[in-house]
Amino acid sequence: MGEEQAVMLTLEEYAATYCAKDIDGLMAVFDDGEDISMIGTGADELCSGRSQVRSVFERNFAEATATKFEWHWKHVIVTGSCAVVAVKLTIHLTIEDQKITVPIRWTVSLIKRGDNWKWLHRHASAAAGSQEEGTAYPEGESK
Repeated sequence: MGEEQAVMLTLEEYAATYCAKDIDGLMAVFDDGEDISMIGTGADELCSGRSQVRSVFERNFAEATATKFEWHWKHVIVTGSCAVVAVKLTIHLTIEDQKITVPIRWTVSLIKRGDNWKWLHRHASAAAGSQEEGTAYPEGESK
């Protein structure tokens, strides 16, 4: 298996453990040390360290159940023991018996530990809904 495939398998592992609400399995995708971080789509989802990252996932699990991660565009860079993945995906969720889909953009930074790729950082964002296609910035509020 090539390094790009091995890196992409970590995304599948993340998706499977996230959908199963397997917090220990999900945290195992990340590097073992405290030097991990995550930025989510929520305004307060800026965190570093294992306990803070775990806490964000536990809150996510309490609010919704993910049923599927649908991968779209991706770009993988592997250089030595470091890798970066940029990916566009759709997460299928159930919130209070209502099925929704959430389009997300991710950037994941990884490091190779022995034979395994581990996540150091994951950044999630949603495209600006107020931004016209073909423009550089979303519409802002006038002050």
